Amino acid sequence: MYLGKVIGRVVATTKDISLSGSILLIVARLNERLEPAGSTSIAIDTVGAGKGEIVIVTTGSAGRRAGTLQNSVVDACIVGIVDTVETDGQVEV
Repeated sequence: MYLGKVIGRVVATTKDISLSGSILLIVARLNERLEPAGSTSIAIDTVGAGKGEIVIVTTGSAGRRAGTLQNSVVDACIVGIVDTVETDGQVEV
């Protein structure tokens, strides 16, 4: 799992049938201080996240366990919207 920030949305009218009805969001990976840290990815949204929100992303087979995606081609899935992150007494929002 990793923290990410939703930076956009992907619309694909032609896609694998297992993705029908799914919302695809572009997520930028963040470090524990909520600073950019690495590449972006496309993730299925299962929690109603919106642009600019900090989210929890899970990948691989764990991502397919979210919602009704067990038989899907999903590799990354948004499973939570972050309220705060606390590390070493520091709180990030």
